[in-house]
Amino acid sequence: QVQLVESGGGLVQAGGSLRLSCAASGRAYGMGWFRQAPGKEREFVAHHTKLGGVTKYADSAKGRFTISRDNAKQTVSLQMNSLKPEDTAVYYCAAWGYGSGYDSTPRYWGRGTQVTVSS
Repeated sequence: QVQLVESGGGLVQAGGSLRLSCAASGRAYGMGWFRQAPGKEREFVAHHTKLGGVTKYADSAKGRFTISRDNAKQTVSLQMNSLKPEDTAVYYCAAWGYGSGYDSTPRYWGRGTQVTVSS
């Protein structure tokens, strides 16, 4: 079992930055982030492999968000810059099982952290 605990959400003005962090207990392989805005489906944001440092981003995140990972501490972070009101959502940390890629359903989920971007 892997437990994921997010931190770092909050309220920020458009153009500002936030950094989300997620701490994992247990063995996690791929780790990343999803988000869900009100009335919308949960969507993929970013993924980081455990080995090799390979990253993958949704088009909406490319150039603005950066995912990083510390395997020793079992943490994954999401640096979000140039935030827009449409980035407002609950952000969920996710962890995939062994051998599962970013395009598969994560096995574990955090409880989520709210990010609100005001215009």
